[in-house]
Formats: sequence, C-alpha cells, structure tokens
Amino acid sequence: MKPAISVEGISKEYVIGNETIFGQSFREMVVGSLKSPFRKFRRLSERDARQDRFWALKDVSFDVQPGEIVGVIGRNGAGKSTLLKILSRITTPTEGQITYRGRLASLLEVGTGFHPELTGRENIFLNGAILGMTQNEIGRKLDEIVDFAGIAKFLDTPVKRFSSGMYVRLAFAVAAHLDPEILVVDEVLAVGDIAFQIKCLGKMRDVAGDGRTVLMVSHNMGTISSFCSRGIVLNNGNVSYSGTTEKAIEIYALDISGSIKKDISNLPFNGPGSVKPIEVQIKHSHGVGNSMVSGEDNEIVFELNAESNMDNVEMAFGVYDQLQRRIGIADSAAKRKSFQLYKGNNTVKCKIKKLSLGPGKYYLNISIRRGFELLYGVERCKEIEVYFGTSYKDEILPNRGPLIFDHEWSKAGKVD
Repeated sequence: MKPAISVEGISKEYVIGNETIFGQSFREMVVGSLKSPFRKFRRLSERDARQDRFWALKDVSFDVQPGEIVGVIGRNGAGKSTLLKILSRITTPTEGQITYRGRLASLLEVGTGFHPELTGRENIFLNGAILGMTQNEIGRKLDEIVDFAGIAKFLDTPVKRFSSGMYVRLAFAVAAHLDPEILVVDEVLAVGDIAFQIKCLGKMRDVAGDGRTVLMVSHNMGTISSFCSRGIVLNNGNVSYSGTTEKAIEIYALDISGSIKKDISNLPFNGPGSVKPIEVQIKHSHGVGNSMVSGEDNEIVFELNAESNMDNVEMAFGVYDQLQRRIGIADSAAKRKSFQLYKGNNTVKCKIKKLSLGPGKYYLNISIRRGFELLYGVERCKEIEVYFGTSYKDEILPNRGPLIFDHEWSKAGKVD
C-alpha cells in the first residue's frame, strides 16, 4: 500500500534581520548617498553576506500510511508548526517535495480558511469547495456538521461575530465531516471546552477507523500515547526519531529536560548562605532533567553545599506560576523531617507522588532553615516545564487551571 503522505527532504529557510532601503524616501536616499557613497555601495554589496539565515526545517523525510494516526511532538521552536503549514500548502518548502494520495483538510489555527464576512453556512460551502467537493456532497453533510458544531442558532450569522470557541467548533466540524482522506490538526483544540474535545477525539478515531489518515500536533502526552499509532519527534528542524509512540514520548521528555538550564549558584539570595544548592535535578520515569510529568511520581534532587556540619536543617520549596502566584508547597517541617548536613556536598531528595500540576511553565522558590533562622532563600531559582504523562490515557485535560486533583469515581448500587 502506498503512503497517504510522502515527505522527501523538506527544508524551509527564513531570512532574519534583512536590511532594506525600500522604506526610505527618494530624498533620504540621495542625501545619504552623497554623504557616504562608498559606505552605501559597501552596504548594498555586502547585504547578502550579513543576512542571518535560519532553517526552520532541514531535510525532513517520513511517510504516513493510510489509516495511521501520527503524533508530531517536540519542544517550542522545533519546527512543528512550519511542517504543518507546509503539509497544508499554506507555505512552500525551500527544498524537497511532498506527495499526497487523497484529499487533505487541515485545522491549524482558529478559523483557518474562513472568510469573516461570510456566514457559518456560507463558510461550510466555501471550505467544501476548496476541498474539491460538489455542492450536493456538502449539502448532504450540512446537518451533521451543524449538529456536531452546536451552532445551529448562529448558522446564518457572519463568522466575524463568532467567539473563538464557536470558530474552532465549526472549523473542526467542517474539516472532519467533509470526508478528507488526510486530516492535519494542530493543538488548536485546546480552545474548545472539554466536552467538545472529547467529541473531536472520538471523531478523529472514527476518521482513522474508516481508513483515513490523521496527523496531529499536541503537547498532551496522554493524548499522544492513547491516540497515536506512531510518533515523530522534531528537534531543531530535524526528525530526531520516528517510531513507536512510547519511545517518542521518552525522547521528547529528555529533550525538554535538556532545554531548560539555569545556573543557580550565582543567583541573589536571602540569608547568610551557609548552605547553598549547587544543582537541582528532577527524576521521573522518562529520565532526569528539568521537566516534570503530570500524573506520575517525580523526585526532586537537591545537591547542597554546607560550610560546616549542621543539625536540624529543614528544607521547603514552593511551586509558582509565571505570574509569581504560589501554586503549592512542600515543606520538610510539615512532615516533621529535618536533616543532618556535613561540611561539603550533601544530597537531599523530595518525592512528589502523582504530580497534580497541569501542563505549563513553573518556577521553584527554595528556602533552607534551621529552626527560625533562614540559612538560604531564593526566588525563581528553577524553571520547570510540566507535561502530561501517559497515566492520563483516554482523558482530555485542558489547561483550565494549574491543579489536577488525584481522584477516582465510583457508583453506588441501586437504592430502593
């Protein structure tokens, strides 16, 4: 069976910081040339040499088989969005080619392909026509699309008046119901509410079950693990791995762990500093580094340096969001635990069971005390990226808040 998508040596180059003189008036150009003709000539001749060129993608190749659900993962800036835009024919590659075998529909941004002045109904027919469908084909699907999107009341309203949620519901309904052989989806589904996200994943499973192909980008590793049959990891514009979903998630975890680095030894701190952390690492099932996995056990390892032997040392750390709001805290004193430190390097560990943080970036504030005496205190000493672990299989957990409660549901027997 021939692949539904064949990507062969795709590369995309952008020029950064390109200087141009086209924004100048004629008078400014003439005066500037008279003042420094040789400098102007040198600038024009050397302009290409000074341009910074950036390869968003470099020699990317892979095949996607009919009926396959492939997850594309990687940290921010890895090239995922550029790849999807090229696949969706929004932008052209600098090098390489793509072969499609089937009709492709894509959902990359809210309202992609919609005309703001047209109504929801008119945009459905417009998108169908772009996909190559006849008016009769679109008409047969119209009721199903409207019912799925839940916008029947506003169907004849210009979409420029839609909320972002209404936009994405209609855009996904159109893309999924107009029978594309290939569906490309970015993580735009996070805009919808949880009920709609569940409907979307169910629909994509139906699409793949019919022998059609789904290519999706997500930072939700639970969704990737439970939904995708294969994973592709992008790193700095290159395919670092293409294979099993489990291995792809492991490589992604190690990648983002290595991408967040911060020297904590030179940070400003409070207290005498008689004990200082020299390194903070996080361990979990996917590796060691600076990432944390939501829903799984995570161990934070503090390497401390003490100026002398000390008894009854207590440690605490707080987890803060990017607005410096405290989300949670772990304090050894609350567990009636203190440590005996020896002069030199010491290791102290804290295990967090089934981390309940949602995905995102967080920071650690650390304090080290002995009784009421603060020995060391520092803010934002560690940046952490949290992502969903595989323990959240078959669940859609949008970023509605920082905490995800460890919970179970049950049903009692019938009450007479």
